[in-house]
This record gives sequence, structure tokens and C-alpha cells, in this order.
Amino acid sequence: MAKMTLYYSPASPYARKVRVVALESGLDKKIEPVNVALTPVMPNADVDKHNPIGKIPALSVKGMDLFDSPVICEYLDSQHKRRKLLPRKGRDRWVALRQQAMGDGLLDAALLARYESFLRPEEKRWPDWSKGQMKKIDGVLDQLEAEVKSLKGKPTIGTITIGCALGYLDYRFSSHDWRAKRPKLAKWFAAFAKLPSMKATVPPPG
Repeated sequence: MAKMTLYYSPASPYARKVRVVALESGLDKKIEPVNVALTPVMPNADVDKHNPIGKIPALSVKGMDLFDSPVICEYLDSQHKRRKLLPRKGRDRWVALRQQAMGDGLLDAALLARYESFLRPEEKRWPDWSKGQMKKIDGVLDQLEAEVKSLKGKPTIGTITIGCALGYLDYRFSSHDWRAKRPKLAKWFAAFAKLPSMKATVPPPG
């Protein structure tokens, strides 16, 4: 297999998802990670060369650039002979894809709330916008609490995405005690976070 190059940031939950998939599939040794710094208002020229959207993660392989995390993860899952993280057919496939959508949706809302409070000048911040994003986050969390039984078992693209999303809440929204009303989800995440692939990709402090 050709060597792959992954443009990422250790703090990015979407890039973390890709890195967890790489570790779970045994492809991590075939990927050269390139740590880049960027924000929506401070683009990175190297990333722009590989992703016209200017976002990470981006994966360069065999003269082709892949983005964003769902596409990269599906590509990686097609390149190994271990148990597939994205079930190929049946109900299991749709459950995993639905879980991935919930995890990515939670992350989308969390990133928008983060940008509003961290990047936007204070005098231009819109409290109702942030409240709206947090409402979306809590809606996903409540749904996951109700469906926690479906998260059990070996990792899939769905549970990996959800695990990375919950980890991001702990990382950037520590004051939002999502565990308080969701004990079953908290218990699941406590166990899932102990996976070697999750422990190896915990974002650095800061």
C-alpha cells in the first residue's frame, strides 16, 4: 500500500476520529501525520493544497486527496483485512451510519459554539446562537442516553465518532456537565475511553 499523509491537528475531534480508525484498522504505521495549525479565519496553505474547503482532516494517498472525516474513514476501512468498522450491509450498517451522523452533528454544533465564544470578537457574539448550538448538543446526548444499548459491542464508525464527540465535550466544554442527567451514556463512555486507540489520541491540554 502506498504511504498516506494525514493533515491533522491533535485538538481536532474529526481528525481524532480518523486517527482512531487508523489505529483500530492497523493502518497507523502507513500514515505520515502532518500537524498543522488553522482556524476558519486563519487558513493553512498546505491544507488548502489538499482540500479546497480548507479544513482538516485531509488525507493524501496515491496522488489523490480525500476529505473530510467520513470519506477518509470509509477509505481506510476499505484498505485493511481486520474486522470492518463500517458494517457492509443490513441493519448494523444503518445503525453505525446513523450513530456517525449523530456524533458528527454533535461535533458540528460544538465547533460552532466554540468558534462563537473563542474566535468571534466579544462585542459581536450572539448568545442566542450559542444557546441554539448547546440545545442541539443536549438533544443528541439525550437521544444517545435513550439508545445506549445500541452503543455496546465492538467499535464501529458510529461508536468511534460518538466517543470522539464526547471526548471533545470534555476537552472544550468541561463546564457543561453532560454526565449529570445521562448516567448510562457516562458509564458507556468511561469504558470506551479506555480503548488503546482512544487513549493514544487524547488531545493535549490547552
